[in-house]
Amino acid sequence: MSAEPSRTHLVLIPSYNTGEGLFSTVAAARAQWNPVWVVIDGSTDGTGERLAAQAAQDDGLRVFVLPHNQGKGAAVLHGLQAAQAEGFSHVLAMDSDGQHPASLIPAFMQQSLQRPDTMVLGRPVFDASAPLLRVRGRRISNGWTQLETLFAGIGDSLYGFRVYPIGALIAVMRAQPWMRRFDFDTEAVVRLAWRGVKPLNIDAPVKYLTAEEGGVSHFRYGRDNVLLTWMHTRLMIEFVLRLPVLLWRKVRGLPPFQA
Repeated sequence: MSAEPSRTHLVLIPSYNTGEGLFSTVAAARAQWNPVWVVIDGSTDGTGERLAAQAAQDDGLRVFVLPHNQGKGAAVLHGLQAAQAEGFSHVLAMDSDGQHPASLIPAFMQQSLQRPDTMVLGRPVFDASAPLLRVRGRRISNGWTQLETLFAGIGDSLYGFRVYPIGALIAVMRAQPWMRRFDFDTEAVVRLAWRGVKPLNIDAPVKYLTAEEGGVSHFRYGRDNVLLTWMHTRLMIEFVLRLPVLLWRKVRGLPPFQA
């Protein structure tokens, strides 16, 4: 396990009813980084209690247990606020279900340490396990994201393996009531880009586990695609309203989005 704790960067893992896969994800993350924080988002599968007992024996692991399920974005915000209160500047967010490559945590953190003004974004490399419908569907979301950010260079809008600057992301989330559920990942990168936080993309594999392999997915095609559609509608309205200022800045030779 990574021995020396970072004073600026931590790994943050939100989890809701992930089952046994959570423990292998946490173990893989701890083997690469210190500290690792987990926010149990109202899970009812007993993983919160078991992981809290494990954390009592590991100074590099901290567990927060929320009383009821609030959504991925809300769980991340809980961790962000706790991290900011303890002086951390960046978090690497990753999913708890084993899809994300823990082996790349040091590389992503190193890029963030070198460029702390950026958001370091995973750009997914799919294998044969990826559902074709989801691969095609994310192209639509990515297209809208490119337009909403004036082609700022966001490699992928949905892949949740990322390093965020804590202060900027908290400011974005406190400013509006959205980004609390599945809409978190996409809206976070769009609004951070609007604040002038530049993306830095790194290729990273993504693995879709079957149920037999312990894979757990809370994605619901109907419900969550409606949520994404509503999110992009809101973002496009805001984008259109600010477009005159963006074009004026472009004519003046200024970057369209300011930090």
